[in-house]
Amino acid sequence: MRRAYAILLALCCALAAALVTAGPAQAAPQTITSGTQFTDTSGNPVHAHGGGVIKVGSYYYWFGEDRNSDNTFRSVDAYRSTDLKSWEFRGHVLTQSSAAELGTAYIERPKVIYNAATGTFVMWMHKENGVDYSQARAAVAVSKTVDGTYTYQGSFRPLGQYMSRDLTTFVDSDGTAYMVSAANENHDLHLYKLTADYTGIDSLVANPWPGGHREAPALFKRGGVYFMLTSGATGWNPNQQQYATATSLAGPWTAWTNVGDFAAYGSQTAYVLPVQGSSGTSYLYMGDRWGNAFGGTVNDSRYVWLPLSFPTSTSMSLSWSPEVTVDTAAGTVTGTSATYNTLVARHSSKCADVPSQSLWQGAAISQYTCNGGANQKWWFKNLGNGYYELLGRGSSLCLQENASDVNQENCTGATAQQWSVVTSGSYVNIKARTSGECLDVSGASTANSAALITYTCNEGTNQQWIRGS
Repeated sequence: MRRAYAILLALCCALAAALVTAGPAQAAPQTITSGTQFTDTSGNPVHAHGGGVIKVGSYYYWFGEDRNSDNTFRSVDAYRSTDLKSWEFRGHVLTQSSAAELGTAYIERPKVIYNAATGTFVMWMHKENGVDYSQARAAVAVSKTVDGTYTYQGSFRPLGQYMSRDLTTFVDSDGTAYMVSAANENHDLHLYKLTADYTGIDSLVANPWPGGHREAPALFKRGGVYFMLTSGATGWNPNQQQYATATSLAGPWTAWTNVGDFAAYGSQTAYVLPVQGSSGTSYLYMGDRWGNAFGGTVNDSRYVWLPLSFPTSTSMSLSWSPEVTVDTAAGTVTGTSATYNTLVARHSSKCADVPSQSLWQGAAISQYTCNGGANQKWWFKNLGNGYYELLGRGSSLCLQENASDVNQENCTGATAQQWSVVTSGSYVNIKARTSGECLDVSGASTANSAALITYTCNEGTNQQWIRGS
């Protein structure tokens, strides 16, 4: 009896140990709304702006900027996830108190790479003095654990002479590491080989586009082809993204080719993440919609994530999707196809409009002369329960019924954000699920900026809408 009990106890202990060491369960596919401010598993905003991702075991670790209200450096924050949607905050891994020169600074675009030979995680960053952008230095910090405290190693100009601003890192299949940074007042883009320990610059490999005035680089390899994705240098404001390719990092590189729309769907490149799984490898574009471009700060920024596609081995395509579905187990990244409509009031022939193209939560919706703007276009997302969410093309926020107005808010699935569409002859009524009232132009006004509200359905022409294209 004692022998049987001992065997049973040993089996239980072995099972418990296996559960402890087994790691996270395989992640299920997740759908992420693009153009929004992400929250972590505790409900707090994710501050990983200008960031990069490294995969360690089953976890993806995301590092990025967390700033003070005046945009100076507060910390580099680390998050982890198995599915790229549920992000667990792991800590402020580098802070203002990590070194004297970080007390007042700008620290931008942190990227972490792993050196297998030294067992060290190495973080590269762009460093400025916190007042202006005259320093133009690269900075390095190191840690023995991916999400532990990073020890600051200092800042410098590459090879003692070159300016260094927006940067990224890349580790090739042979273990050689590289850093790319904007140089010469952002007119050049330098590609450097790192030292064997990844903490210094070994040599300048290439300056393929002198005078090109590109920044925000993201470097990745697909098959035997290297892709360099960049933005123009227009400060916080979005612009046309361009890419180039090569079969050797030393070149020759192609000329720049446009990708995406004229403003990268309101974003700037942060990183391109290969997502590898049982079905192959897909590539996720990770961009920042900077808060500074719409009257906020870096910590107000939104994340634009989109699937990259490759028509040929040396070409790349980027299209808008309001949602992206990521299956990290399969290695697939797919976008949701969406049709956007205008909502034209019958009585005024004016469109439901987000004033001033606002991206802010709480912006009240009104009517305005139809102009084709993204702030007048709405995706009727079918929830499968007889109701729809109406997501703004410009803001990625949801139309929400309130006691006194209709505004846009972060999509939460709340019933106040659910609407039914009822056909009324050649028109439709948009009915709020919570109150059962109809979307209405207040006072049947025909003036620009007249408020949209909900009101008892009454067959008024100010409650009748045309879903335009």
